[in-house]
Amino acid sequence: MSSLGEELFSAEIQKELAIEEEIVVKEESASNFAIKGGRRIVYQSVKRILDILGALFGLIVASPVFLLTSILIKLDSKGPIFFSQQRVGLNGKPFKMYKFRSMVVNAEELKEILQKHNEMDGGPMFKMKEDPRVTKIGRFIRKTSIDELPQLINILRGDMSIVGPRPSLPKEVAKFEPWMLERLEVKPGLTCYWQTSGRSDIGFLDWMKLDVKYVRERSTLVDIKLIFKTFKVFLGDEHAR
Repeated sequence: MSSLGEELFSAEIQKELAIEEEIVVKEESASNFAIKGGRRIVYQSVKRILDILGALFGLIVASPVFLLTSILIKLDSKGPIFFSQQRVGLNGKPFKMYKFRSMVVNAEELKEILQKHNEMDGGPMFKMKEDPRVTKIGRFIRKTSIDELPQLINILRGDMSIVGPRPSLPKEVAKFEPWMLERLEVKPGLTCYWQTSGRSDIGFLDWMKLDVKYVRERSTLVDIKLIFKTFKVFLGDEHAR
């Protein structure tokens, strides 16, 4: 065989080997993707089961708290016991979120007037330490996070999860930077890294980073750890507003 023929033969062999190697790499990638996809399905299934059991247990155990809080809200100020508001859920789907009413009935109108007193460090969120819209009983149920208990109903309905980024308002999401939208890849939740790491003392950008951190690191173990940390919040969180 001539040297030219040998070179052509060698080049053909190398080409075939490269094609075979590319096929192997693609098969390995597909296999890894399938494994990760399978793990994600298992995680989501376990998470949903924990959500249902946790929400049912919470509603039963907290039923006396529901009753007492309802009575105190009616005695404290005029207006309904519950407050509902449209929030943005999984993949940007809107849903109605429930809370115990902790503010005066015209709180949303007053919010526009109080915007200049917003203490949230950057971003579209509104936070104010001494918010005059909050009622007397409202301050207590917000500090202890009791106002969030009706969201157990949202969890049963599948709108929310026990663990996940806090649900945002549509007008807030409209002002998010593109990277912040990653937090919408999971269901919003009652608690997350932000909820257990300082809450209102954390600036907006750090809040969003914590939510994205959860989306990327989420697992059953992470969820369980965050649930246990949240119990400390219910005992009275100095960072709650």
